[in-house]
Amino acid sequence: MRQTWRWFGPRDKVTLSDARQAGVEGIVTALHHVPTGEIWRPEEIEKRQREVAFAGDGSMNHLKWEVVESLPVSEAIKTQTGDWRAHIVHYRRSLENLARAGIEVICYNFMPVLDWTRTDLAWPVAHGGKAMRFDLFDFAAFDIHILKRSGAAEDFLPEVAAEGEKRFRAMSEDRRKELAANVTAGLPGAVESWSLPELQEHLSTYDGISPDRLRKNLIDFLAEVAPDAERLGLRLCCHPDDPPFPLLGLPRIMSREADYVAVLDAVDISANGVTFCTGSLGARPDNDLPAMVRRLAPRIHFVHLRNVRRDTEETPCSFFEDEHLSGQTDMVAVVAALLDEEKRRRGEGRADAEIPMRPDHGQDILDDLHRGAQPGYPAIGRLKGLAELRGVMAGLNFGR
Repeated sequence: MRQTWRWFGPRDKVTLSDARQAGVEGIVTALHHVPTGEIWRPEEIEKRQREVAFAGDGSMNHLKWEVVESLPVSEAIKTQTGDWRAHIVHYRRSLENLARAGIEVICYNFMPVLDWTRTDLAWPVAHGGKAMRFDLFDFAAFDIHILKRSGAAEDFLPEVAAEGEKRFRAMSEDRRKELAANVTAGLPGAVESWSLPELQEHLSTYDGISPDRLRKNLIDFLAEVAPDAERLGLRLCCHPDDPPFPLLGLPRIMSREADYVAVLDAVDISANGVTFCTGSLGARPDNDLPAMVRRLAPRIHFVHLRNVRRDTEETPCSFFEDEHLSGQTDMVAVVAALLDEEKRRRGEGRADAEIPMRPDHGQDILDDLHRGAQPGYPAIGRLKGLAELRGVMAGLNFGR
């Protein structure tokens, strides 16, 4: 697999020099400053390519922008309201501009309102480092007592709602503010975050939108853009829900293998594919990740490798982001299945035989604890994960 690294642009406190020292082969980034729904213009794409290729002193970084993460899909497209048709036209133009720039892999997601959700961005773990965590009871406290969403209490089991109330009453005002800020944080790397009234307003736009309706809207979107991607030689890959179960009364439609199969079958062309994220999908105990890789393999265009440890085996559940080889996902089996798929593709002569992967997230350890990097994207924690994954790949490839 091709080893890549997510970079959030010039303001990222983990630099491209850090990425080079980690030994990565390519960069995953996006135009985070361009508002969702607008066109990614050639000059902005080229500027970011130059930023990746050249260091501040003009020397070569010897890196290229190889994967887009993410080219975001607007809420208007997801709900098919407002300017959604214009936004699809803009998305198609952005794909054309990315293709002309030579960037072939485009990751996106179709999560309503919140693109990922954590209750803790720096949760202490046993060895003294920090990790991101989703705590179901704290989330219930937020949903029922801080956001005060109508009908929220009915969306939780009675014992979860009761514990959420207990947690809320025990929270300091600072913790309540911190929890609200953590939950309402936007897409990683984006500049937006929402106030509670703004979040309530966005949630209301999904009133009456069922999972089936949202899935239809995704299929309609792909029916428009995936043929363009195929013609342009691009590979679109949908990231799973994070976490992979309903939150805030919103539908979630990309949480299980059956969800992917429905969408891949509906728009059955090779450009319509999967971002296989072991962390997101691993938060559901009923997802058998090695088996999912083997069955979805021909349409996996991009891979995020990270691990989580669930508190319980129910869905939904609390979990935290564990070390890459220490969580409940059999990472060795997942990597083995991906390497088998690469071998199969090479036998077919596929141009995309080498699948780009990145070490997703990482725990804050050592100097990460003081760097203040993007939550989930420390330098040393990701380097440790990449080194472990690199070792797994080397061991599995030995003698093949």
